[in-house]
Amino acid sequence: MATIERIEEVLETIRPAIRMDGGDVELVAWDADRGRVEVRLMGACEACPISMFTLKEGIEQRLRASVPEVLTVDAI
Repeated sequence: MATIERIEEVLETIRPAIRMDGGDVELVAWDADRGRVEVRLMGACEACPISMFTLKEGIEQRLRASVPEVLTVDAI
């Protein structure tokens, strides 16, 4: 299975919790050379004061644990 498909699978497991709070996350890009995932936080996540915590401590940690090629996750 391709890396981008594995990334999307992990995001699917995270989305229900984010959606419960009125937000969502969208995969924008995967840069294999840099190990970088770009996501877009949407809905309530756009203005949430803890969205960067959610991004780094939730989304990034889950992705790094499940998809070793992922080194960092950034919101755009």
